[in-house]
Amino acid sequence: MKKHRTAIIGCGGRAHGHAKAYQLVPNAELVACANKSNLDRRQNFAQTYGITGYANASEMIQREQPDLVHLVAMPNQWVSLMQMVSDLGVPACLVEKPIACGVEDWQKLCQLETESRTRFGVGKQFRWHPRLLDCRRALQSGKLGKLMWLNFLARMNLSAQGTHLIDWAMSLNNDSPAIQVFGTVSGSDLLDSTYPAPDLSLAEVIFANGVHGLWHTGTSAPSIMDDPAIYKHTHVAGYAEYGQVRFEEFGQWAIQSPEGYQGGQISAEDRDRYNDIAQAGLTQAMLRWVEDGDQPVETNLKRALHQWNAVLGLYASALYRRPIKIPFEPPVDLLLQLRTGISQ
Repeated sequence: MKKHRTAIIGCGGRAHGHAKAYQLVPNAELVACANKSNLDRRQNFAQTYGITGYANASEMIQREQPDLVHLVAMPNQWVSLMQMVSDLGVPACLVEKPIACGVEDWQKLCQLETESRTRFGVGKQFRWHPRLLDCRRALQSGKLGKLMWLNFLARMNLSAQGTHLIDWAMSLNNDSPAIQVFGTVSGSDLLDSTYPAPDLSLAEVIFANGVHGLWHTGTSAPSIMDDPAIYKHTHVAGYAEYGQVRFEEFGQWAIQSPEGYQGGQISAEDRDRYNDIAQAGLTQAMLRWVEDGDQPVETNLKRALHQWNAVLGLYASALYRRPIKIPFEPPVDLLLQLRTGISQ
């Protein structure tokens, strides 16, 4: 079995989730990390995982020649780092979400996706979460009949958790693409945050196979438990002819079918274990793509850019007060228009 060499750019908290998963990936070895701005963080990360630390990511790639690079920096750094990874000929690259923050970075990444030989995936690892996989299999089995409606919500904003949630919904819907979004947004406080987006959003999404869904983000979205931690309130549900499925990262999972009920609470211990399994599943899917170009990872860059296009369509719908067809070609100043519109 070939052992792939891998490396990580960025040594913050989320990077540990990527690194820990290698305990469950027997055909790969994490060999290096890079972090320019924080020497202590880089040294601690390298020591924790027994790998080599670099201050310069380009130098790391040239010396270590990894098959897969994980980008776990901040969203406003994606374009330059992904271009660098592509220019250096790295076979595959896994980028954290959200893939874009606005219009210009989305446009540049659309161009990179068509031109680059690097195989880019996006870190929406929950597709490999065991309980969400159970929900997907239940819908795909046909025992619940035709999927009719999706409900997907998070109490963080569109950039922080909203793109995760539309990916959860699409995974339950055989990845039928969004073709229309009609919604509204409000609140400008978070437009200047690390994950820039309006504070609140609510939209109906229509998918190509005719399924409709409700996409709700921000603190106007329902709480799913008695816990003040905003990041814990994530939920996706699929309603079919003869039953339904539900998945919540910190809450419950359930499958209700003519055969009965299956599900329960996801404990804190299970959550950590499941998250490692999910991250390992995504990493292994990326490595399969390295080995076989005909097996793209489900969370590939093209699909993630489509999902961000739906976000931009939602912004336009709120501004122009009408449904927006997807794919949508946004004006470059869309976010400036949005900021102005929210402030009025």
